[in-house]
Amino acid sequence: MERLQLKYPILLLSILVMSCSQKRFDSEKELWAYVKTPENGYFHEKKVGQITYSLTYRPTDVMVKQMLPNDFSERTIDSLRNKYKDYLYFNLGITANNKEILNGKVGNRSAFRAMVNKLAFGMKENLTLIGKSRDTIEMLDYVYPRMYGMSNSTDMLLVYPKDNSFLKEEYFFFTIKDLGFATGEVAFKIKTKALSEEPRLNFNRTL
Repeated sequence: MERLQLKYPILLLSILVMSCSQKRFDSEKELWAYVKTPENGYFHEKKVGQITYSLTYRPTDVMVKQMLPNDFSERTIDSLRNKYKDYLYFNLGITANNKEILNGKVGNRSAFRAMVNKLAFGMKENLTLIGKSRDTIEMLDYVYPRMYGMSNSTDMLLVYPKDNSFLKEEYFFFTIKDLGFATGEVAFKIKTKALSEEPRLNFNRTL
């Protein structure tokens, strides 16, 4: 009986420790400034020749804020957090000479059509999350909005299940196959501690 009673204070302490380790911000702008500081472990960038790849973790509370109605309540916030907490969201950006890859690197019309098709329908086969143990997480979905030259980057939102066995490992890798630009495979090493302690928003001050 004594052992059973001790379990709850230990559980409460672990929850409090995790909560204290999460940074909280009063505005989405402040949160993104923190996320995009490479030392914090949420933003990764690599340049190979003329191609620059960037990978940015998109915190749960950013997804929540997008869906909050004007007359939100604590219950609404909790409900949306529960809806998004089981997924990992990443923004992948690819630029060629500071332009969208369709405008900065793809030459003839047939190559252009092939790249549009790859970006719109074929990225699941080209992007992989690989754990330290070499297990992989299959991508659930991704969104690629065509910008038609109005942006200097080709961007997409990637969605993966939040696999707790992966998060127990020290790190995993995000890999990008060569998309036809002679970059070879590009990999980012992502430390799981940062994802477990992702920053949050103080919604009562944010909106």
